[in-house]
Amino acid sequence: MYLLIPAAGSGRRMGSDRNKLLLPVLGQPILAWTLLAARESRLIRWVGLIGQPVDFPDFKEIVMALGMTKMVHLIQGGTTRQESVYRGLQGLPAVAGRVLIHDGARCLATPALLDRCAEAIQHCPGLVAAIPVKDTIKVVKPGTHQITQTPDRSNLWAAQTPQAFVVETLLRCHEQGREQGWQVTDDAALFEQCGYPVKVIEGEETNLKITTPLDLAIAELVLRQRQS
Repeated sequence: MYLLIPAAGSGRRMGSDRNKLLLPVLGQPILAWTLLAARESRLIRWVGLIGQPVDFPDFKEIVMALGMTKMVHLIQGGTTRQESVYRGLQGLPAVAGRVLIHDGARCLATPALLDRCAEAIQHCPGLVAAIPVKDTIKVVKPGTHQITQTPDRSNLWAAQTPQAFVVETLLRCHEQGREQGWQVTDDAALFEQCGYPVKVIEGEETNLKITTPLDLAIAELVLRQRQS
């Protein structure tokens, strides 16, 4: 299985002036924990690490320390996540039929989750790891803070990554999105907008995205529990 890892995130909400994936958690950069899950996967054999050239020296150092130099390939990203994934798809080997896409900031995803998604994508065109929403969700009118709707949470799932797709189909969706000027926050949204079905695969409660210092503290707690 082929895996793309968008890894061009900034550290703005972390209060950092560098790529947040280079920040340490439990003695290792955030990115290292993400790569370790890929290394321990039974099915992943090739990883495309998508980032900006300014971070490539640090990325190479992390990859070398993990002994993954033959497995990981650096790909220059774009100015948005959407453009970065598009470039990543173009950087896949020609034989790649299906691909997993997993955010570098989701460093707590387990190898088992990656493998579940890799197995499931063999039987559908697109999927996304997600978990059922526990909180009551309110739809609020912009600028007014006025609630306009309370959707039935039994039908709501919080999307995570990995997401997985047939490569040829996802490339067409990205190209159509570029032509139409669509701006989306994940690849599943592009797939949906083009009329293709996307399946939900049960994700993991601990598979949070590291965005704030609080997330970093939670990630350290989870990793300590796993190590013990």
